[in-house]
Amino acid sequence: MGESPPRSADTRAGGPDVTTSHARSAGSAVSVDTAPPMSGRPPAGLGGGGALPRRRTFGTERVFRLLSTAAGATVLLIILAIAVFLIAKAIPALRANKANFLTFEGWSPNGADPQFGIGALAFGTVLSAVIALIVAVPVALGIALFLTHYAPRRVGVVLGFLVDLLAAVPSVVFGLWGRDYFAGPVQDLSIWLNRYFGWIPIFGGDGPFGRSILLGSLVLAIMVLPIVISLSREVFLQTPTANEEAALALGATRWEMIRTAVLPYGRPGVIGAVMLGLGRALGETIALAMTLSFAYDISFNILANGGNSIAANIAVKFGEADDTGRGALIASGLVLFAITLLVNITARAIIYRRREFTESAA
Repeated sequence: MGESPPRSADTRAGGPDVTTSHARSAGSAVSVDTAPPMSGRPPAGLGGGGALPRRRTFGTERVFRLLSTAAGATVLLIILAIAVFLIAKAIPALRANKANFLTFEGWSPNGADPQFGIGALAFGTVLSAVIALIVAVPVALGIALFLTHYAPRRVGVVLGFLVDLLAAVPSVVFGLWGRDYFAGPVQDLSIWLNRYFGWIPIFGGDGPFGRSILLGSLVLAIMVLPIVISLSREVFLQTPTANEEAALALGATRWEMIRTAVLPYGRPGVIGAVMLGLGRALGETIALAMTLSFAYDISFNILANGGNSIAANIAVKFGEADDTGRGALIASGLVLFAITLLVNITARAIIYRRREFTESAA
């Protein structure tokens, strides 16, 4: 038997021509075409697809991920370091304290028989901050809605710039203004409230009126306004235009559109803005130090002279404190740190639950 003639290896060719370069004898192994693939054709022997590119072990995305993780861990480490420092410095003073730190209303940590408590300071801090938010939040939301949905564009831009500029005013300027100028109008307001609404416990008392919780709270409200306005304005501007136009197309008025489309969409952001304002009010120092009369008692009367806060007490008493007194002030700072941390955790939980509800409803 003779050798069989070689066949063409080109499957596309249908003619009788024989490609001698691919000739093989009977029974020999099948050869694989190792020539480079033509344009648009997958390489032979790879099952119709090319090899996946090897993943780079060290790229820009990995670097960014590592940097982001390191930044987040650094923040947690800083918070932990602050907590450890406050606890370590506060323990000796708390051991030397002769009174109940949580309920005692006096503050005399210096000397051989130190007695101090955080009750009145924590109460004044929370009360002044809450009153400031009650006054500031409705005004801030009204201004934010006016800037975003009522004012002409140019007017809104100019007023928004002025609001942001108000946030740059130092705290000491607010304190001086509140003590030297704003105290007179607030005293007249206190007398009027006491005359006509004295039957309400918070407006009771016989005076004198002036440097009170009301004055400090109103100054705090003015200081909180720029933060709440700016954040709320940005949140309202993020409302989808389709939602607003859909509400107006259904016959809603401007206010009904805001109530049904803008406010529900921006509620988590507004809550975050309010909580940031609350954190600013809780930690304010010099403005309250200039507007309060420093009375260590727990009283719901916001018109009479008195009131105090943790931050203001630290600023005023630190210069005259001995070792035990400084430890007592640091212990009060630890309480303020815990209150602020609790406020932020609560705000985060509210926003998270609101987002879960929105996503489930969608």
